[in-house]
This record gives sequence, C-alpha cells and structure tokens, in this order.
Amino acid sequence: MSNRFKRRELLMATLAAGFAAAVRPVAAATITTTTEGLVAGAVQIPVADGELPAYRAMPSTGDSFPVVLVVQEIFGVHEHIQDVCRRLAQLGYLAIAPELFARQGDVSQFTDVQKIIREVVSQVSDTQVLSDLDATALWASKSGGDINRLGITGFCWGGRIVWLYAAHSAQLKAGVAWYGRLVGDANPRQPLYPVDVAPLLQAPVLGLYGGMDDGIPVSTVEQMREAIATANGASEIMVYPEAPHGFHADYRPTYQEETAQDGWLRLQQWFQQQGVL
Repeated sequence: MSNRFKRRELLMATLAAGFAAAVRPVAAATITTTTEGLVAGAVQIPVADGELPAYRAMPSTGDSFPVVLVVQEIFGVHEHIQDVCRRLAQLGYLAIAPELFARQGDVSQFTDVQKIIREVVSQVSDTQVLSDLDATALWASKSGGDINRLGITGFCWGGRIVWLYAAHSAQLKAGVAWYGRLVGDANPRQPLYPVDVAPLLQAPVLGLYGGMDDGIPVSTVEQMREAIATANGASEIMVYPEAPHGFHADYRPTYQEETAQDGWLRLQQWFQQQGVL
C-alpha cells in the first residue's frame, strides 16, 4: 500500500467511534473522563496532502494553553486515546491526538491485531509521522495553544514515536513515553529506533516501562538507560518490576491501577519540571 494517498482519500478519513474492534470487549475498569468544562471533539489538521483527522480537548475558558501531543497505540485514536486527551485537558492542557494511520487505513475496524500491524502499521513511515506531528503542533499554536510549552506523550507504538520526536523537534519541551519499543530491525520506513537517536535528543524524555513486558525486554530498557546517560543525562527511565505491557490501558486486562496512577502522576510532575505546564 502506498505511503501517499490521494487528497480525496485523506479528506474522507474520520476518527474512530468508541473502542477499536480488536480490543472489545473492554474491561470494567475503563475510565471515562467528563467533557464538563472542556471543548472536546474532532478537528481537522491541514497537511500537505489534505486534512488529517484528530481529537482535541482543552479547557472551555482561557487561552494560551500548554500543548500536549498524544500519540496513539496501534489501535488508532479510539476512545481510550480520546479519554487521555480529556484527562490532560482537565489538567489545563490543550491535548490533541492526530490519527497518524489515516492514509493507510482505519484500524478501528480490524479485529485481528496481526493484520493491523501487517497491513497498516508497518506501512507508516517515521518521516510521515514526524511531519504530521509538526503540522499538529502548528495547528495547536493557532487554535488556543502555547507552542512555547509543548509536550508529547504516547503509548506502545506511540511510545517509540515520543523518543523519535524528541530527537526531531527543536520546539519540544518534554516527552513521556509509555512502554514504546527501544530497539529493532531498521527498514526503509522505520530506519531508526530510540536507542539510535539517544545522542540527538533535543528535549528530555521520561520513559515508563514494565519489568514483565514480554515485547520489550528489560535488557533493552537498560541499553536505552545507558544510551541516554552517555548522551546528556537529562532523560530518565522508570521500570515497574511487576508491570506488563499496556499497564496504563484501563480498557484491557493488562491494566494495573496503582502502577498506572503512579505513572500518570510522574507524567504531571515531569511536564511541570520541564516547563510544559
């Protein structure tokens, strides 16, 4: 599948309604954050080949809000990612999650995780993603956000992107990466991994990882910890020894409430320490 779709096709892309098919049924612990006091909903981000759908949430009063880019898991900008935006908005941020797979396909309708990875995720280039995040930050700066206080957070697939964006963006103040892969096999669409860009980080990143993550061995986390220490020491990594992959995902069986709450508190503290809020 081509990495560049026709303008008409990108304009037709929409956000997911509810939870992605591949994650249903959702767990009883699923959090639903109110929109009271917020402006929240779908927006369109102008990009070179059309308009990218995104979910935006921000306080309903005031202006010049600190901006947080929220980067999706492989399931797209479904209800969980939208709720993360609302949680951040309730803290005073303009939080926005662009649908970064919009050109490649609507992953919310897929029921097979491997099919999502094979037919959509593997077709998405890092160059495309970083460009779309730049466009999203620009849109936010013209829509009530203060781009001088720019943060980013992402989960799983999005966790890897957080590290890459911190090496890419000169505007970024700080990032928080939740259990994103740190090493991997390079290919034309994904030529670099976080461990490769550690010396190039332009903003400090807090990495939150699980010691029981089957997909991200602790040995690779320690490799990244050494890489960032050698670089400049500004970034940090926290490992929760008993946590699995997806410990923040309250709609999935992997959710660990206490660990997720601790990570969320650390996110808030990190953004405050780095001048985002």
